[in-house]
Amino acid sequence: MTVETRPARRLHRAWFVAAAAFVALLAAAGFRAAPGVLIDPLHEEFGWSRATIGSAVSVNLVLYGLFAPFAAALMERFGIRRVAATALCVVALGAGGTVFMSASWQLILCWGVLVGLGTGSMAMSFAAMVATRWFIRHRGVVTGVLTAAGATGQLIFLPLIASLAADDGWRTASMVIAIAALAVVPVVLLAVRDHPADIGTVAYGAPEDAEVARPAPKVGTVRRGLSVLFQAARTRTFWLLAVGFAICGATTNGLVSTHFVPAAHDHGMPQTTAASLLALVGVFDVVGTIASGWLTDRVDPRILLGVYYALRGVSLALLPQLFTNSVQPSMWAFILFYGLDWVATVPPTVALCSRSFGEAGPIVFGWVFACHQLGAAFAASAAGAVRDQFGDYAIAWYVAAGLAVIASVASLSISRSRKSQKAQLAQVA
Repeated sequence: MTVETRPARRLHRAWFVAAAAFVALLAAAGFRAAPGVLIDPLHEEFGWSRATIGSAVSVNLVLYGLFAPFAAALMERFGIRRVAATALCVVALGAGGTVFMSASWQLILCWGVLVGLGTGSMAMSFAAMVATRWFIRHRGVVTGVLTAAGATGQLIFLPLIASLAADDGWRTASMVIAIAALAVVPVVLLAVRDHPADIGTVAYGAPEDAEVARPAPKVGTVRRGLSVLFQAARTRTFWLLAVGFAICGATTNGLVSTHFVPAAHDHGMPQTTAASLLALVGVFDVVGTIASGWLTDRVDPRILLGVYYALRGVSLALLPQLFTNSVQPSMWAFILFYGLDWVATVPPTVALCSRSFGEAGPIVFGWVFACHQLGAAFAASAAGAVRDQFGDYAIAWYVAAGLAVIASVASLSISRSRKSQKAQLAQVA
């Protein structure tokens, strides 16, 4: 009797690419987690106002967002692997350069420009590109996992940065981030491939008889990025997504990520304790974002966004009453709830961009994400100015709560129709 044995199925290469992308995004998130912890040390050493330091954060956030769509176009032109590896080197250069600064313009150059450009190239459009090219099945879940990399980076780096800044100074913390970014470069070069066709396979979940073909590189990075923007800007869906995501950025990266630690410190809470709470947001964010990705594969993304933003508004309206000199049960509840909601908005937003704008979806998402960072940049500076003017952050929290309600309404107003947007973008896709 002859016994036939079927060869064991190998794990699809897409999962290795996704794992490497996760590590790269995690490293890039390290330096972006630093501003909230380093505001007070920089203020104490250099005497710079919080508004001045906040302006450097704003430059970082603006470039982080505005460069994202061009980074997606660069990845189409030069490949995901090259762009990601170069971006990590730029992040390391900016992080290491802060060690030598003595004037506020140097903070803006290193912390704002260099790190902004580097992390902008490793922004959510990178996650969208990997998920779109390498996955058909489980695309929503993969998008959620890659999005959660930012929260995981916050979880890993934020307590470390706070501890190093308190014990060894903020310069040591900056150098640790620079070294971590450089350490990930070999991982990207070895594991990431630009397209499944590069290794003679197809995206995970594609039919086995699907054509193995690599799309021709797109030329004219700036032209393509702007062409997609001009076409997308003609649609109502784009503007509703942009408004919602701008408010998303204002209520997360701009306000909470940047100012939660100093706001808690204003009420007598130690910085390391507040930083640990913010890092804990990252723990729940991982769970919330992956769950959101799973839900995005099954539930109307518009409804998910509407619910997420509405619940965020409620939590921000309650936050000013929760600050004390110690961690109370009510604050634990906020951290749990807000963490689950933190970037749960990303998978449904990516899904809406892909469904509405087809192959150009990652670049469209890059522009929507640019709006996210513009909102974050405005909130980072405005909240710092509110603190300087009124002595606390209360007004900033209440305004953010109102904006979140507006984002909820905008998301629920997005049309179900997909055909018109795809037709308008067909010529640039």
